[in-house]
Formats: sequence, C-alpha cells, structure tokens
Amino acid sequence: MKPTIYDVAKEAGVSISTVSKVMNNTGNISAETRKRIQETMKRLNYQPFVASVKKRMRTIGLLIPNIADPFMAEMARSIEDQGRKLGLSLMVCSTDNDLEKEVEYISMLQQKYIDGIIVATGLKRNKAIKALIDTEIPVVLLSRDVPSLAIDTVIVDDFFGAFEATSYLIKLGHKRIAMITEDIEFPSIECRFQGYKKALENAGLMYDEGLVSFNNISFDGGKKSALALLQSNKMPTAIFASTESLAIGTIQSAHELNVKIPEDLSVIGFDNTILATMCVPQLTTIAQPIEEMAQKAIELLIEEINTPKKVRQRVVLSPELIVRDSTGKAKQ
Repeated sequence: MKPTIYDVAKEAGVSISTVSKVMNNTGNISAETRKRIQETMKRLNYQPFVASVKKRMRTIGLLIPNIADPFMAEMARSIEDQGRKLGLSLMVCSTDNDLEKEVEYISMLQQKYIDGIIVATGLKRNKAIKALIDTEIPVVLLSRDVPSLAIDTVIVDDFFGAFEATSYLIKLGHKRIAMITEDIEFPSIECRFQGYKKALENAGLMYDEGLVSFNNISFDGGKKSALALLQSNKMPTAIFASTESLAIGTIQSAHELNVKIPEDLSVIGFDNTILATMCVPQLTTIAQPIEEMAQKAIELLIEEINTPKKVRQRVVLSPELIVRDSTGKAKQ
C-alpha cells in the first residue's frame, strides 16, 4: 500500500496539519522541522499528489456508512443533485462504519483533487475526523454529531423524532412498546433511544429493558430481533424501529408469525425513504428532511471552501411524523 500523509506525520513525529503546511508551503514551520518532513517524505517515497497543489477541481467527497442503505442512498443522491446545480462533482466512499476504512478513505480523498468533504459515517471514535480537520480540508458533518469538535454540522432532532414516534404509539393506547435499535454508541441513535425512554416516562409507563434490542445494523438484524420479541412472554403491541431497514425486518417477522399489522402489532420507523411506501402495509415513520439536510450541508461546505470561518454552525432540523397503515389503536 502506498504511504499516506498519516504515515509521514507518524514517522516524522509531527501532526498531519504540519505535514500539510509543509506540502503547501504555508504556516510558520521551522527549517529543521520542514527538512525532517521533506526527508521523511523522500524516504517513504510519498507522493503528495494534489495535497500540495492549490487548484480547485469543483469536486467534493462524501463519506457514508453504506451506500446500500436506503436513507444514505437517498441522501447521497440529494447531495449529488444539489452539488450539480453548483457545478460540483461528487466522490462517494462507503465506510461500513469501520474506523480503518474511514482513515483509508480520508487519506485517499486528501490526496485527490477534493475541495471539501461531507462526513455522514458513523464516527464511533473521533480519531479519523480529528485527523481530517488537521489537514485543513473543509469538512461538514451530516446526520452525525460530535459536540466536542468545532465543526459545521447538519443533523435532525433525533431525540424529538423518537419522542414523537413513541408518544404517538402511546396515544393509540399502546403500553408494551418495544424498540429495535442500532448501536447507541452513535450519538444520533443514543438520542433516539433517550427520546423513546422519555416518552414512556412522561406517560407514566415503566421502561423495560427486556423490550429493547440493541446493536441491530441491517434488515436481517431487525427481523431476527423482532422474531425474538414477538415470540417472547412479553410480546409487545407496538415496535419502534430506529431505522426503516429495521422496521421492514420487523414487518417481515410479523408476516412469518401471522401477526397482523396493525391489528395485532403497530410498527413505526425512522427516515421516510422509498421503503416506507413499498412495504405492506405502508409504514408509519418519522421523516427526515433529506433534501433540506443535503442543501444545508452543501451551503456550509461551500462557505468554508470559499472563506474559512472561525465560528462553526450546528444546524438542527425538525423531523415530521408521517402516519400510514402500519400503526393502529391497541386492542383493549
């Protein structure tokens, strides 16, 4: 594998930003440090490509967890559409929420003609994103939140969305409400989990950890968890899934067990992608404003590319409850 800017920084004992400044001939770098970095680059046979070329190519990168995920696919398409209006090309990298892939793709993008990067991947750990900020490439976080970092961010109010979903089920008379969720180490998923718990608390319903299934990452995971919940002694009358893939898996499990939706079980998801209207019955869900999120992310990135800012923005958009056929009143 070709050496990267990360290898140069580690070998020379400096930060990535220092290496970047040497390659771009900027910053107040001592002659000794500059020489050490240049010698390290030569020894490793590192080719900086465009990292040292101040040329705009009207190209941005997009890091997402999984291009096959309907929400991320629709988000990528919306970003591409918004970018094309401004004459921007898009490079999409799918990381599978894997730290090594994140670092590898960030290094690859940093060496290409990239004007800026939108990061919508998981970021369980902040090492990769911190390293990216050090390279001084304009960055915007999308649908992911790292409050500890000074970085432009566009997110939806995940807590409120989950609170609305659970509260709606409670209004329908449901008391045994389960949740099938992804890994709550991700801040957005943690917020959805806390929104679910808060809605139960406000309604005077006891939180039951036996009704919550964590660490589900796919349709199959949602299906497996739903089967377990529906065959347990504590069968829920409603299930809130933190993503639509998990919700569709839940509906499939109900069909296999001859559990009628919404007569025996109400199901509600989160995202409002094309999946929501393709399943049977059509899915009640929490809609994220995908086009608005994409547009705002592009706007913030363009601002940063044109004129680097000292003050960063954290834009929080409101989700919306979309009622369809997968939810109904609880049986008395």
